[in-house]
Amino acid sequence: MRFDLVDLSLFRHVVEAGSITHGAARANLALAAASARVRGMEETLGAALLTRSRQGVALTPAGRTLVAHARAVLDRVERMQGELAAYAGGTVGQIRLLSNTNALTEFLPEVLSAYLASHPGVSVDIEERTSDEIVGLVAEGTADLGIVAGTVDTGSLQTYPFRQDRFVVVVASGHALDGRGEVGFAEVLEHDIVGLDRASALTRFLADKAARIDGRTMRLRVQLRSFDAVCRLVECGVGVGIVPETTARRAIRSMGIGLVPLTDPWALRDLTLCLRALDALPAFARDFVAQLRAPAGFDRQIPNGGLPSGARLG
Repeated sequence: MRFDLVDLSLFRHVVEAGSITHGAARANLALAAASARVRGMEETLGAALLTRSRQGVALTPAGRTLVAHARAVLDRVERMQGELAAYAGGTVGQIRLLSNTNALTEFLPEVLSAYLASHPGVSVDIEERTSDEIVGLVAEGTADLGIVAGTVDTGSLQTYPFRQDRFVVVVASGHALDGRGEVGFAEVLEHDIVGLDRASALTRFLADKAARIDGRTMRLRVQLRSFDAVCRLVECGVGVGIVPETTARRAIRSMGIGLVPLTDPWALRDLTLCLRALDALPAFARDFVAQLRAPAGFDRQIPNGGLPSGARLG
């Protein structure tokens, strides 16, 4: 079997993207070339690696074995490249990071700015997922690192504390909930809600929590792309919003809104960093872990300028 690194990288991309078309795009290959490479791998092996359908591709037993080895080989190659590049005057590499909504919008911009400034040859590919999804994807090697809610079972993954925050309800001045000392999520569901778009990890998380309360749903009036936009629409009286307390306290300084704590246990968020093995990461990725684990500096104002240069949302 003569699988080269391009073959292995392409196959990993196909599996993670769920189709040969999208995998080829990730690997910067033409679809015809990617399809030919996958067929060539199957012919060389003498067994099917993928089952194909209109919905995409699924792994065969042989494919599952190959992708596990491909990830291990590519991880080692990336680690070698990163460590050897340091001798050439600069580290070059990529970190694949999965994050839940809270960490992505409130805490990562500050950390990323400091890290990318000191590692100009490194890029960070970030994808937003729910905490449960992140644990599974990190465990199988799809991502290098994940940031999840502390309540999630991380299994055998190595974990480190990251940050702590809580979700609160923001309401317009004079709203029926304005001035309340606290409120339960079940009562919030009686009001129109301004939320993030339906594909966001937080909206899917809240929809699941609502469904667990006698099958209820959220009355989403508007779906937006940022917590700050949610607060602005709440100020205009469109509905109530559920945002991190850090966002709410920042927004209160310039908007006519109030903050009401949620009584539900899940509202308190201990955010946790998870990974397979710290020692297996390349040096530049271990530096990033150290940056993530550094003291948070909660007395500083959290920047509101989005993700810094060098970070890419997947």
